[in-house]
Amino acid sequence: MKRLYAIQYLRAVAALGVVVFHAAERTGTHFAIGAAGVDVFFVISGFIMWVLAGTRTTTPAAFLRERIERIVPLYWIVTGVMILGALLALFPNLWLTPGYVLSSLFFIPSRSPGTGDIWPVLVQGWTLNYEMFFYLLFAGSLFLPSRWRLPALTALFLALVAAGRLLTPETPLPRTWTDPLLLEFLLGMALGRLWLRGTIVPPALGGGLIVLAVAGFAFVGITYRGFTPFVLGPLAAALVLGVLAFEKTEKVARLPLAAYLGDASYSIYLWHTLAISVVAKAGPMLALPPALTFAAAVLGGTAIGIAVHEVVEKPIAAFMKARRQRQRAAALPGRATTPAP
Repeated sequence: MKRLYAIQYLRAVAALGVVVFHAAERTGTHFAIGAAGVDVFFVISGFIMWVLAGTRTTTPAAFLRERIERIVPLYWIVTGVMILGALLALFPNLWLTPGYVLSSLFFIPSRSPGTGDIWPVLVQGWTLNYEMFFYLLFAGSLFLPSRWRLPALTALFLALVAAGRLLTPETPLPRTWTDPLLLEFLLGMALGRLWLRGTIVPPALGGGLIVLAVAGFAFVGITYRGFTPFVLGPLAAALVLGVLAFEKTEKVARLPLAAYLGDASYSIYLWHTLAISVVAKAGPMLALPPALTFAAAVLGGTAIGIAVHEVVEKPIAAFMKARRQRQRAAALPGRATTPAP
């Protein structure tokens, strides 16, 4: 898949929006609309999965293996850090049970023993419960002819969301798997189909969509009206479609820092709250002004994500890539082998 710089920039914006949201929350200020970075991530995820499947041949098993290799190692590491911190009494509000830990590790929605909320040991990992469910359904669609995939997934997602609206389940798993947030993946896949067909809107309209999306997010953030997937999802889709209109022209400016932050967005998303928690506690102890504590929390959350991206995520990705290449080479027919001495 060709590198789409505009999408990388959006990933950076979405990740930093979540960082600012959590930093504001922990330092007594407000930037609630930053949480909409998740909606942007979901639309981008649907888009990327559709384009990947449409530009190369893959099997359901290979697709799931690649997604697991991409998502799981880093998530398990940070979850392990959280579990160790809880055992050392560093996180007094984090209560652990064996079932809760296992469900967190394997992306099974469950309630926190401490708060009753439906989130895993690493709170922001709740989004990965949706991501992995989406990947599972998308992998199943790969058994179908390509022309039937989007109609089938559309029918399935609409049926799940309709069931959720009708039955209003309260138990974690059915509540998660029927959440309207699933429709954001569907919007992303629809954009992926438009992209592959070359029917993306022209840049003039794309610019209008970006302005509309930003204005819509600002309205929701200021008024707190429309904080639902039925509003944020379409706004996120409009934003993605808008930047794709410029990506199509192949004249998107190369911004190395923004592209790098897009590459590091997964690490930033997973790890930022650890640094923010430390800064939020240290700020008042050091008598720092709230604004300075907030700024330090944002910088700290971003910095720890960048560090993990360099020290952990990139080596893991390189190892996984090398292993896949060795496996493909070993599977080539007629490959010469050397007998063991």
